[in-house]
Amino acid sequence: MDYHKLKIEGGHLIVPDHITIPYITGDGIGGEIMPVCLQTVNAAILKAYGNNRSISWKEMPAGEKSFHKNGEWLPETTLETFKEHLIGIKGPLTTPVGGGIRSINVALRQKLDLYVCLRPVRWFKGVYSPLKDPRKVNMVVFRENTEDIYTGIEWDKDTPEAGKFLNFLRDEMGVTQIRFPESSAFGVKPVSEEGSKRLVRAAIRYALDKQLPSVTLVHKGNIMKYTEGGFKRWGYETADDEFGDRVFTMSEYEKIGSIYGKEIAEQLLQEAKEEKKVIVKDVITDAFLQNTLLRPEDYSVIATLNLNGDYVSDQLAAMVGGIGISPGANINYLTGHAVFEATHGTAPDIAGENRANPSSLLLSAAMMLEYIRWNEAAELIIRAMERCFTEGNATSDLSAFMPNGKNLATSAFQLSLAENINSE
Repeated sequence: MDYHKLKIEGGHLIVPDHITIPYITGDGIGGEIMPVCLQTVNAAILKAYGNNRSISWKEMPAGEKSFHKNGEWLPETTLETFKEHLIGIKGPLTTPVGGGIRSINVALRQKLDLYVCLRPVRWFKGVYSPLKDPRKVNMVVFRENTEDIYTGIEWDKDTPEAGKFLNFLRDEMGVTQIRFPESSAFGVKPVSEEGSKRLVRAAIRYALDKQLPSVTLVHKGNIMKYTEGGFKRWGYETADDEFGDRVFTMSEYEKIGSIYGKEIAEQLLQEAKEEKKVIVKDVITDAFLQNTLLRPEDYSVIATLNLNGDYVSDQLAAMVGGIGISPGANINYLTGHAVFEATHGTAPDIAGENRANPSSLLLSAAMMLEYIRWNEAAELIIRAMERCFTEGNATSDLSAFMPNGKNLATSAFQLSLAENINSE
């Protein structure tokens, strides 16, 4: 059988029926959860489409295993293969300590310009949640993936570079607010208009395509007025300038309120909701973190910067059971490139013990299938997981908190998934 690569033509993803997808097994528990993932995806595709569709998996080196074998944490051939095939999937990777590459995950995102970190958050029946009613949590986070402090522009204290930077701030820029200048380390937080707008643009398009009610810009613009404040301002500009009457922005609400009064603004907001327009609003990050616990139903699609997105994604995941069942993807909607990933770490303390939870990687694989529009196979995986959790069938990290929990080994959990897929 001939297998082909995905292509992007005229902004549209072209997906052959038989495709090759590269993958990185990952470190630690990656060696246990990746085989479960690939076999489950194969089973779902076979069940959904018979032999009419299939994936040929191509393993590529990266991480600790690659470093010990060939001295490279992220070989150029791996980068080129992911670039050439447009999409790929990876297990958890070790972050190197000391010199060399800062983070393999960050390097992949930056080199492929995967500017959206997409993190859907929802609750599965049967999974423990600290919330009284976790059914209200149903959000999708669009985290900007290439800017902010994750660019790694920083200098340690007592280094010549920190000294030069300090002198520049004091002598050239007239900065006097640094409390302990001589013992300070420094970092730079770049936030661009272009980077902010393409992130918000993707979030609004997603909300429109999925017919979701709102996009919330989460920021700390009250303190960082030109970086995070710029993100908020540019986000509203994107909504107002590019989406017309398909959206209603709270910046427009405030403008109308200041001219015609709050009652008129409120009336127009209610009309927009009735007409199913996407409401674009904003909230300060710390208020958002509180509000999501108190009123999670108020939020749908979240657009935010890199550091905020890191905090927000993990808190929301904890609200529905933890990052063990939290999927993630890194996407460039312009080029079509996407890398789907487990959102948790390598868990070396349990590696090789057959008790790792593959759920995060499996749900990320389901996201990948949705991305290539093989939705029937994706739904088979999600329904199989829902039935497993409802019946209390889960690995120990989840089953320990289930009233009817049955502690399954990784391999036994895979068998339970396979039975549920094949029984449809």
